[in-house]
Amino acid sequence: MANDCINHEYYLRFSDKVLALIRKIFHKSPEFRHDSFKHVARFAPFIPFMGGRPDLSKPLRRVVTFTDRSNSLYLGCPIILAAGANKTALRIRDYANVGFGGITVGTATRHFREGNTHRPRIGFLEEDRAIHNSMGLNNEGVEVIARRVDAQLVKAHKAGLCVGISVAETPGLSDPEEKLKDIVESFTIAYRAADYIEINVSCPNTGESRVDLDMSFSERIFTEIMNVRNSQTLRKAVYAKLSPDLSERHLISIMDMLVRTGVNGVVVGNTYPTAKMSELPMNAKFDDLTPLRADGDCGGMSGRPLFDNMVWNVKYIREHYPQMSVIACGGIDHGYKIYDLIKLGVDAVQCYSVVAFRWMAAHAMRNELYDALVNDGYKSLGEYDDRNPKKPMVRSV
Repeated sequence: MANDCINHEYYLRFSDKVLALIRKIFHKSPEFRHDSFKHVARFAPFIPFMGGRPDLSKPLRRVVTFTDRSNSLYLGCPIILAAGANKTALRIRDYANVGFGGITVGTATRHFREGNTHRPRIGFLEEDRAIHNSMGLNNEGVEVIARRVDAQLVKAHKAGLCVGISVAETPGLSDPEEKLKDIVESFTIAYRAADYIEINVSCPNTGESRVDLDMSFSERIFTEIMNVRNSQTLRKAVYAKLSPDLSERHLISIMDMLVRTGVNGVVVGNTYPTAKMSELPMNAKFDDLTPLRADGDCGGMSGRPLFDNMVWNVKYIREHYPQMSVIACGGIDHGYKIYDLIKLGVDAVQCYSVVAFRWMAAHAMRNELYDALVNDGYKSLGEYDDRNPKKPMVRSV
């Protein structure tokens, strides 16, 4: 593909330096710092210097459509808050205050999970603008999360948010039939509430073997999930969240399988397995992460170092699987990056780590994305899409 994606740099404003000071003050309580974003989202409209409010203007609205007649996704802007930021599905609408056009809640499992018991379970790598996470899929269970999403969906839509639920297999199950039943039940419950469902088959931080490494079992999961989906009156989009460390051969195998089973799209990708962090352009070293590695050297890395890897995967999938919807995730911290990815054919992006390093990051990226559009002669994303139609989304096997 001819389009280039540049790892655009942003320059620290005074507010970003204040955010860095807050990280320094709370450096011994990284999980508290991580969790405090929900309070920022809630109170942003009431604090004058934060400027937090839903942006309901039209230039950055995006509609993602599917040729299999799945429900379209209506995004206030193509920036989605990734799973892990709001695990509880409480106060979903608040995240429109800080600039997001969509949110994926969870990841949810069939029942309540405490997650990994060691502390800390998260760490900030300042020099790399990266986060190491070994939370272990802590959540209140998919029934609780789906019930909350269902109760808040109308208000979220009015604030310009599209809402998805991420679901995963419950760690600790050994019997394949029990595993299959578990994740299909979680999918079915989440499906009733969300605008779209994201199947997380690539979580690296529970100590369990990743589902996406077992192609035979992965195909059984997605075949059964799509059978359930196709039996419903409403057809909602189903995305698979892939790991960013797949070899080209493995990526081809899993993409071929997803096309065969009729999955709508992919999220590219999940956190990068920390044990392989030497493959990323990072200053931090694996041995520096103790005691974060108390989970047995599991865990995942997110943030700026993942960008180049993510771009390679996006380019490959868009070139070889143009029928698949693609949501890009990994190292996205600048609006010009989002524009570059849109030119590559992605429908939206997901991010979260950036909110720890940029003040009101989604609002800043919205401004940069709009500037990029204007500089290229467009007044809106809608105008861009009209003048640059995608390749026909025709499924092949």
